[in-house]
Amino acid sequence: MSRRGAIRLLVVLTLAGTLAGAAVVYFGVYNVAATEQHTAPVYWLLNAALKRSVAQRAENIDVPPLDGRIENGLVLYREHCLNCHGAPGVPPNAFALGMTPLPANLAHTARTWDVRDIYWVVRYGIKMTGMPAWEFRVPDEQIWDIAAFVAALAHLTPREYEALAARVGTREGPLKPAETQAREDAVTPTPHPAEGDAGRGKKALQQYACVSCHEIPGVVGAIHPVGPPLAGMARRGFIGGVLPNTRANMVRWLRDPKAVDPDTAMPNLGVTERDAHDLAAFLETLR
Repeated sequence: MSRRGAIRLLVVLTLAGTLAGAAVVYFGVYNVAATEQHTAPVYWLLNAALKRSVAQRAENIDVPPLDGRIENGLVLYREHCLNCHGAPGVPPNAFALGMTPLPANLAHTARTWDVRDIYWVVRYGIKMTGMPAWEFRVPDEQIWDIAAFVAALAHLTPREYEALAARVGTREGPLKPAETQAREDAVTPTPHPAEGDAGRGKKALQQYACVSCHEIPGVVGAIHPVGPPLAGMARRGFIGGVLPNTRANMVRWLRDPKAVDPDTAMPNLGVTERDAHDLAAFLETLR
């Protein structure tokens, strides 16, 4: 076959593949019901892509000393992870059994994943799996506590897990949002109101579910918004129709909107001081 013929064949095959893919989407061929598992090839492809993606991004992470972290990691694990992943001898919550893909059995993950990979997944989450990112919810030190505990799961029998859980059961629970922010601030001071990381603020918009209610330029989110679109937010005179649009007022609004306007539909999402400054910095770019 000549070079020109090969190019024509490649173009024809590409067009045919594109049309076939469009037909699959248009006619709803692929069943998206959670009661129907992915086909074996699709599952293998997604799983392989997941492992390679995590490994590539986690390979240069510096692992801190993990000694002494397991007990606090268990407290945090029971608070944030147990409902979906279960534990040795402990089943996941009923809702997790209806998820597709099913949340991983982390005893196996502990045997086959490096602790860097575990940390990365806990911090950043995984798209389209139900695995959330905890970066905006717990301090980095606590993420390492969780990773240390998950890494230890491979060596815990149900009896050992039960004994460890009983031993830490009388301890105070994990730190709550305001306290976690205080600990975080002790390591990483809150940015001055004149500062803020707009790039991080763009990520925070998703992590605080802002995109579920607002259309936001450059951010994939609400198709049927229930709140006002945020395009041109930096040019608006008022926030929520009640506050002059300044950085300080935006931070105040984001942290506790109902304290400003009790009738607002905007919920209090527990936005931390640092995250509020980053969110405000990003909103200032929407001109």
